[in-house]
Amino acid sequence: MAKSKLKDSLKKLKGIVEWFDGQEEVDVEAGLEKVKEGAVLIKESRRRLRELENEFEKVKESLGEEIEYDATDEDKPSHKDVFSHKS
Repeated sequence: MAKSKLKDSLKKLKGIVEWFDGQEEVDVEAGLEKVKEGAVLIKESRRRLRELENEFEKVKESLGEEIEYDATDEDKPSHKDVFSHKS
């Protein structure tokens, strides 16, 4: 559910932008409420993005350890050879 929460927040933010774009005359009170709602959504989205970044770094670190290990074995192609599709 947390994964879709970021997507939902971004959709809501897009809706707020579209609301402002569609207004010929913005009601100041309604606009303020939209801004407050957007600020909360941005804060939640940033928090979730930091969580995802931390998860990504953990995966990256675990892959880095494997690549370093593989690179020391001269009989195996390095990760650069594997990803460049060389035979």
